[in-house]
Amino acid sequence: MRTVNLASGSKGNSTYIESKQAKILIDVGLCLKQMETRLNQIEVSGNEIDAILLTHEHIDHLHGAKAFLKKYTNTKIYIPLFAKNYCIKEFDELPKENIVYFTSSQFTIKDMKINCFILSHDSMFCLGYSVKFENCKVSYATDLGFISRDIINYLANSDVLFIESNHDENLLFENPKYPAKTKKRIASRQGHLSNKDCAYALVQLAGAGVKQVVLSHLSHENNSPNLAYNTVRDILFKNNIIEGKNIFVDVAYQDKVGTLFYL
Repeated sequence: MRTVNLASGSKGNSTYIESKQAKILIDVGLCLKQMETRLNQIEVSGNEIDAILLTHEHIDHLHGAKAFLKKYTNTKIYIPLFAKNYCIKEFDELPKENIVYFTSSQFTIKDMKINCFILSHDSMFCLGYSVKFENCKVSYATDLGFISRDIINYLANSDVLFIESNHDENLLFENPKYPAKTKKRIASRQGHLSNKDCAYALVQLAGAGVKQVVLSHLSHENNSPNLAYNTVRDILFKNNIIEGKNIFVDVAYQDKVGTLFYL
């Protein structure tokens, strides 16, 4: 099994996961050309992708999905049935066989076992995913305002976890470009996780079997890779958790492919 983040941030998101039999994407938030370029960088062709798992309907997660599906007709997109009405306009030109509306929180794609769970975000729907193959587990949870005990349980024992570390609270509230309403929305329980919120969640997850973390969906305006990493590392250290020993922390990027993990 292997996994890598292809893009992460407000300008587009996509993460690749591969098992022995299946190759999938979580979200296609980049344009088709960029998706093809970044897949080529990990030596994967678009026509090899079996499925796209959609987290929610915001454009930075959905932007290139229709074009991708129109070109690579063997790929299917998986959407929860309860969200059908929120996405149908985006995909109304596609053949029905390209779209799989699932009704259970657990389903399979070839040799992958998929488990989805609801996240708190200001969208019509928002899902996190855990993908299992044999004894390996990759989880993905971005675009959420807070982490509940249930979500901690879903993410526990992940070999690789892509988790939101969106903003630094001081940078957000001091940003003169953002109106107060926008700041309040981002910081709310239906918004995005701050670096500190992410770090305190990782304190719990480090004791719940999580081995490798990738800080994801960083704000270009209100964060930086170094700031996110240092904030998380310092809070972990204050809780007797040493980054690089007890848990490993990496950062995803908007403008380039991230670290490729082999499990």
